[in-house]
Parts: sequence; structure tokens; C-alpha cells
Amino acid sequence: VQLQAFGGGLVQAGGYLRLSCAASGRTFSSYAMGWFRQAPGKEREFVSAINRSGGRATYADSVKGRFTISRDNAKNTVYLQLNSLKPEDTAVYYCAAGKRSDSVSFYSLLASYDYWGQGTEVTVSS
Repeated sequence: VQLQAFGGGLVQAGGYLRLSCAASGRTFSSYAMGWFRQAPGKEREFVSAINRSGGRATYADSVKGRFTISRDNAKNTVYLQLNSLKPEDTAVYYCAAGKRSDSVSFYSLLASYDYWGQGTEVTVSS
């Protein structure tokens, strides 16, 4: 599976962005999907994950209520809607795919994923 993330940009605090991650191949629906982010000088951290059908999702506490993950299996794409952005959301955002489990709780760890996309940069100005 090849993943390509896009949709990042520069936005003012309080604004919004929608990130997309397009996957190649015909097996997208067999993968749980996740989003991580990495701020300058910090480790990559979990943001959100969604199961194969899109029926279940989980979020990091820092983004709960502001970010929403979704997927369209017909379009081989997973989305991350970022609302009420804060300067501390500034980071490179990465999408990832994994198929070892369909439980979203399994996918809060980097090691749970099999494939990673390149990042898309989000900058939130104050």
C-alpha cells in the first residue's frame, strides 16, 4: 500500500483544514488507518485512528472534540478534519495503514502500522 497525504497549509488559530490521505491498491478497506503528527524537536505522536469500516474511531485527548477522522473506502481515502486549530497543532501530519487488528485501540502506537505516507505540514499562526 502506498499512501499520499495532502491538504496541509498555513492557517490562523481558530481556523480549520481538511487533510486527506489517498491509498493505492484495491485492499484499502482491509486496513485500519491512522494519523500521527510530529512537531519540530518532538517525537511523532498519535492523533487519531479509524477501523476498516469507518464505524469506530479513537482520538488523542489533545484533539478530541476538535478533529474528526473519516474514510471513504470507495475512494481509497482517509480524511482528518481539523477544526478550532491551535498553534500547538503545528506539526507534520502523517497517515498510516495497518491490518493486524480491527480494534482502533490497537492503533495508538506507531509500531501497530505497516505502511506510512509522507507527511503534510500544518502551521497554525497565533
